[in-house]
Amino acid sequence: MAYSTHALPDCNLEAATTLSLRREPACFAFLCSRAVSPPQPIDSLNLDLASVDYFSGRASLWATLEIRSSASDEKATAILGFDESFLSPFTRALIECATSRVPYRMTIARSEDRPQRLVEYVTGPGVALTELILTPQDNVVVVSARADGEDEETLFQLPRTDSFLRTFAKMTYQADAQLQQTLAQTDKLGRRRTAGAV
Repeated sequence: MAYSTHALPDCNLEAATTLSLRREPACFAFLCSRAVSPPQPIDSLNLDLASVDYFSGRASLWATLEIRSSASDEKATAILGFDESFLSPFTRALIECATSRVPYRMTIARSEDRPQRLVEYVTGPGVALTELILTPQDNVVVVSARADGEDEETLFQLPRTDSFLRTFAKMTYQADAQLQQTLAQTDKLGRRRTAGAV
């Protein structure tokens, strides 16, 4: 007899996406004057699946971009939080900015049912953003952001080396595929539960 499961398979995104920056140009996080922590060198970064939900007939998920630093005993610290629609456009923008050396502005579209699509954890516990700004420098790309009615704040840096861009693109491609698969499974389970409750 086949069992019908109502549980998602484990999605250990962090284990599959940890990326060391120790051999890359020095990058730092918590760079703005309103940062909740002092500047920290980024030794590695990873993606983590924070939550998955099915509500009002729609599956959604929330993931975070985390850093680890020797300054904070390698403890994972989230710097960005985002929904399932963010990862591919961000990777595309980062690569375009780094290779063309032209600043790139990402406008974050929000709606009533999705008021938070991208937040930063550098200046607070989850500040919703309206714009993300990528600015190329000699060795790094500076990632800044603007919240509604606020000035632009510098959040962190990422390397702009060929090796980092290739590895980051591969990591986010695989992570995005995993997130989309998790989203599809959540949607399927949510519809099944809803149908069973009727």
